[in-house]
Amino acid sequence: MRVWGLIALGVLLSGCAGTVVPPYVERGAPPVQRSTDIPANDLPARQPTPAVPLAPVTAPPVAAGTASAAKAGVIAGPPVDSLPINQANAERALTAYRLSCGTLQRRTDASGLTRGSDWAESCAAAQSWPARDAPAFFAHYFEAVQIGDGKAFATGYYEPEIAGSRERRPGYEVPIYGKPDDLVEVDLGLFSDALKGKRIRGRVEGQAFVPYYDRAAIEEGALHGRAPVIAWAADPVEMFFLQVQGSGRLRLPDGGVMRIGYAGQNGRDYTGIGKLMRDRGLLAPGQASMQGIMGWLRDHPDEGRAIMRENKSFVFFSELRGAGPLGALGHPVVGWVSAAADPAFVPLGAPVFLSMDRTDATGLWVAQDTGGAIKGANRFDTFWGAGDDARAIAGGMSARGTAWLLLPLGTVDRLTATPVQ
Repeated sequence: MRVWGLIALGVLLSGCAGTVVPPYVERGAPPVQRSTDIPANDLPARQPTPAVPLAPVTAPPVAAGTASAAKAGVIAGPPVDSLPINQANAERALTAYRLSCGTLQRRTDASGLTRGSDWAESCAAAQSWPARDAPAFFAHYFEAVQIGDGKAFATGYYEPEIAGSRERRPGYEVPIYGKPDDLVEVDLGLFSDALKGKRIRGRVEGQAFVPYYDRAAIEEGALHGRAPVIAWAADPVEMFFLQVQGSGRLRLPDGGVMRIGYAGQNGRDYTGIGKLMRDRGLLAPGQASMQGIMGWLRDHPDEGRAIMRENKSFVFFSELRGAGPLGALGHPVVGWVSAAADPAFVPLGAPVFLSMDRTDATGLWVAQDTGGAIKGANRFDTFWGAGDDARAIAGGMSARGTAWLLLPLGTVDRLTATPVQ
């Protein structure tokens, strides 16, 4: 992401204030409906196979307001070779770790747990370690570490495929926006050491730096002349959930596929509409999966549009032409092994073992991504790839259990010998 200084804002973006409604958006118009000529993907959520998670070490949870894992403190977990890591899972994790461990050495670890040099030995070994001995690799180079009470919650995401078109045509009326020209990201750490690691996004209006347009304003035309429309979707509900996933595939009318990925976000807070709908009693028991929420939104288009707009966060896209989708490290994320985590509590690129109350979420994952809703200790979003199976699993993923980070040997001793102040 580009980092801009506030000094340059007025020069770069003067004259960009105001809202113009583009010709394809009319204020007060009824919500865009999915074309009945284009079938919806209504596969039900996959029902999980229950499992009994391993118990964490008894400890208090991370206190509210704790800024990083290092400040929360760490607890030694069980020996890695005692964890139920199967061969296929270890092979996937080893392949993913090979890809991201070089980045681990170059990045500043926002969690405060590790230094780049800590990962050098295991990263070098990973490049030639035989896949048949993948479980032994993790047992040899890592120790399990618990953050706080270790009680984990995991959701799921996937690469959706929805109906779309490169050009606007009947049945394809939902604009997919590229990154706006006037969207500015500011690194607050440039102005205060106390704000290191914090960024905000907004725009210049006159001489003021103000929040960027929210979802409602964007849907009513605020981006006309400010952002390219890179494609058109057929279903506003499917497009809303593709934004939540952050990347996806457009199934084109000619049978081709256009892949799109995250290019930016408007800086507004993410609000999970599923919780809003549950709190308001709108969802029947068993309807709180992605598939159930989609069904309700389609059945109640006016109320559904209003609820979706309560999530003011809005994601912008670019076309992907190489491998992908890309995670926060700039590497492709891979189904059944990549996960999103909060970098303040998990070193991005590090392995994590999740022992959960459903078998599909249990195993080794590699933290290669982040997410607007993935905040705090022991919070993860597991990636399941693309296709119908991925959609069915991710749409209903809600798992609880225990998380252990896998960190280089000696990390616990070093951190406990010199606690972070």
